[in-house]
Amino acid sequence: MNAIYPMQTYVIVAVIAYLLGSIPFGYILVRIFRKQDVRTLGSGNIGATNVARSGAKGLGIATLILDAAKGFIAVFLAQDLALRGWNYGVQREPYYGLSIDMLGAVAAMFAVLGHMYPIWLKFKGGKGVATGVGVFLALAPKAVGLVLIIFIAIVWLSRYVSLGSIVATAAFPVLAWLLYREKEAPVVFIAAAIAALMIIAKHHQNIRRLLAGTEHRLGEKKQVSA
Repeated sequence: MNAIYPMQTYVIVAVIAYLLGSIPFGYILVRIFRKQDVRTLGSGNIGATNVARSGAKGLGIATLILDAAKGFIAVFLAQDLALRGWNYGVQREPYYGLSIDMLGAVAAMFAVLGHMYPIWLKFKGGKGVATGVGVFLALAPKAVGLVLIIFIAIVWLSRYVSLGSIVATAAFPVLAWLLYREKEAPVVFIAAAIAALMIIAKHHQNIRRLLAGTEHRLGEKKQVSA
């Protein structure tokens, strides 16, 4: 049985997910361990790729893991909230499985949004790829495995991290629907599609450079955004 949750619950989930997503781990780690502002290095992005390219590969890996973890935790907490039935006194009623799925979907979108537009850094954040992996892992883990294979294959062949990120992100909603269409409510796939579109939109400069043939390739010394 799922519950029809009042609007306050969705608002609370959205706020918590946004705040979790907005934790700028790349900025924090570089500030603590290198006494630098990652926004002044490389592309100026706070994400794992720029952290690694700025000469701190270990911190880049840590940023990747933490950014993915915050997305996963945001969705996990929302789903756990639903399963525990913290519905503010509203009687539990069956609603075609949408209530629990809706809370997870809201958390997924706002966690990615928080990473992209963190309130702590004047709404100038990362591109959401790692956080997207985290929320996608919580929503449709099997699809994430296939998406990672796509990402690795594209980066291996083209040496464009941005191209791999864009194509893999675009593929996720489709793969999630193919693998989970009989198990998940439509709202899950809608949330995945919206999150994917937000991530791809954040790569607009990379897309322009890819089309112009000026995008940075993996292994090159020139430091631009990925």
